Amino acid sequence: MNFLAHLYLSGTTDDDLLLGNFIADSVPGRQLEAYPPGVQRGIRLHRLIDTYTDQHPVVRRATARLRQAGYGKYAGVISDVFFDHFLARNFAKFSSETLLAFTQRVFALLTAREAKLPARVQQFLPYLVRDNWLLRYADFEGVGQSLSGLSRRASPGSGMETAVVELQRNYAAYEADFREFFPQLQAYVADVIS
Repeated sequence: MNFLAHLYLSGTTDDDLLLGNFIADSVPGRQLEAYPPGVQRGIRLHRLIDTYTDQHPVVRRATARLRQAGYGKYAGVISDVFFDHFLARNFAKFSSETLLAFTQRVFALLTAREAKLPARVQQFLPYLVRDNWLLRYADFEGVGQSLSGLSRRASPGSGMETAVVELQRNYAAYEADFREFFPQLQAYVADVIS
C-alpha cells in the first residue's frame, strides 16, 4: 500500500507508530535500530503490511491485470496507488474523521517531527504537504500526478505515467479488488498491533 493506507492503518493514538510506518521505506534493514522503540514498531508494521499485501491473492489478481496491461514489474507499485485512490474516495466509510481533517492532523505531526525524519523523507515532505498528495489520491488527476512522479524515478519505459488510463478503463474491477482486500488488511493489522 502507499502513503495514505499506511498512515491510516497506523490508527489515531500512537504518533510513534504512525511516524515509523510513514518513514519505513527510507529506513533500510537494521537502520531501524537508530530509532526509538515506538518508531521501530511502526517500521516493522509497515514491512508486515507490505509483505501481507504483496502475497495476498486479491492483490495478485490486480497486479496480474496490470501486468497484462503492460506494466510489468511496476504492477505492484501501481496497484498500491490505485488502492490509495479507493481509500481516499471512500474514506468516510472507514473513518469518522474526514480525509481533509486526517491529512491536516498527519501533516501537523510529520512537520513537527521533520528534523527526526530520514533525509530522503525531509526532501519530499514539503511537497507532500503543500500539494496534499493524500487528498489528491481521491481524483484521477492526483492519481495521474502520483504515477507520473513515480515514473520519473523508475526505469525508462515503465509506463506508469499512463496507468491512470488503465484505472479508468477497468475501474470497477480494481474497485472490487480494493473492497475485497482492504477489510482483510484492516483485520490483519488490528491483530498485529493488538
